[in-house]
Amino acid sequence: MASETYKRYSVLVSSTLSFTVCFMIWMMLAVVGIKVQEEMGFNQTQYGILIALPVLSGSLIRVPLGILTDRYGGRVVLFALMMISVPAIFLMSYATHYWHFLIIGLLMGLAGGSFSVGTPYVARWFPKHQQGMAMGVFGAGNAGSAVNKFLAAWLITTYGTWQIVPTVYSAIMLAMAVIFWFTSYHDPKHLVSSSVTLREQLALLKDPGVLRYSQYYSVVFGGYVALALWMTKYYVGEYGMSLKTAAFLAACFSLPGGVLRALGGYLSDKFGAYKVTWAVMWVCWVCFFLLSYPQTDMLIKTTYGTLGLHIGLNVTLFTILMFTVGVAMAVGKASVFKFVADDYPHNIGAVSGIVGLAGGMGGFLLPIMFGVLEDFTGIRSTSFMLLYGTVCVSLIWMHFSFKAKRDQRTVAERNES
Repeated sequence: MASETYKRYSVLVSSTLSFTVCFMIWMMLAVVGIKVQEEMGFNQTQYGILIALPVLSGSLIRVPLGILTDRYGGRVVLFALMMISVPAIFLMSYATHYWHFLIIGLLMGLAGGSFSVGTPYVARWFPKHQQGMAMGVFGAGNAGSAVNKFLAAWLITTYGTWQIVPTVYSAIMLAMAVIFWFTSYHDPKHLVSSSVTLREQLALLKDPGVLRYSQYYSVVFGGYVALALWMTKYYVGEYGMSLKTAAFLAACFSLPGGVLRALGGYLSDKFGAYKVTWAVMWVCWVCFFLLSYPQTDMLIKTTYGTLGLHIGLNVTLFTILMFTVGVAMAVGKASVFKFVADDYPHNIGAVSGIVGLAGGMGGFLLPIMFGVLEDFTGIRSTSFMLLYGTVCVSLIWMHFSFKAKRDQRTVAERNES
């Protein structure tokens, strides 16, 4: 019999690796979609819809998956989810029309729902003071986005066709599902009591705290997913990069945005979810403000004649800012779920499904809006203008929603002194 500690960490490692593969599949069109667009001649709005549809299905299924995890356990639910997605991934290589890609993308995107399965599954194996760390380590599977950029770009460059990517990815998913089944465990004590009804779990949708955390997560996770899908193409269009170079530079955002989520869990355990999330929002606010400014040439009349002035980010400064945003979002994704674990310990599955749904919907809507804004204005940096606005909303909402708690704490400290 394996010890409790061994089971705990075996579950954490196998779940994290499984989520990494699922996220890699979820983000596949971030690279493959560029080649598909070249072949099919889509505009930016069509491209945005194409890459966003897997995010839609992966988001909509998160609430029911979270509830199923509470009732039946994460092991069986995650294994079934991975197995179901394998045929859809494989069929992508045979798609020849736009509607083919849309339907297959919806089915393939179900793998993205793995987050709301793995989060409560992993968290319940750890004591409360380590749950932030555990969920952060699991969430590091977001690094699958960076893995996809490296692997998909390499496969396309090496074999000269995008069709090789879904073929290889379906084999990887099948192998990972088998490995997960034999290295994970089930504990009946982790299941939610049958006395908790589906209606009671869905009633959480009306909870102000759940709505608040959903909005935060739509920024730090939804924004991360949207940018992970959009950045390779942005580098190609804005800086004239090759697909391989663009994918590598885009990974400078995706990789820390996934791997450093564990750091966010540690910081949230140590300093509290509020302080960490507040700092994350301010870092994003500054970075998106700078990234929003488009490449601009100005002619200024002076007493000495006309002075030409260029304002814009070169590729180095742009990548540094994107790396910073990636780090901030990684920390923020973990800190928001620390809120969830602290406030809803008995309904982590249902609440994480709802919050994850909100984040996923952000990841679905934002790329489409990026495409629409670029088609309408012709300015690529409008994507960052939009994200800047979402962060402003988060900061305002966060300030006023926690103001009462801060005031109560100040009064209590004064009374003690």
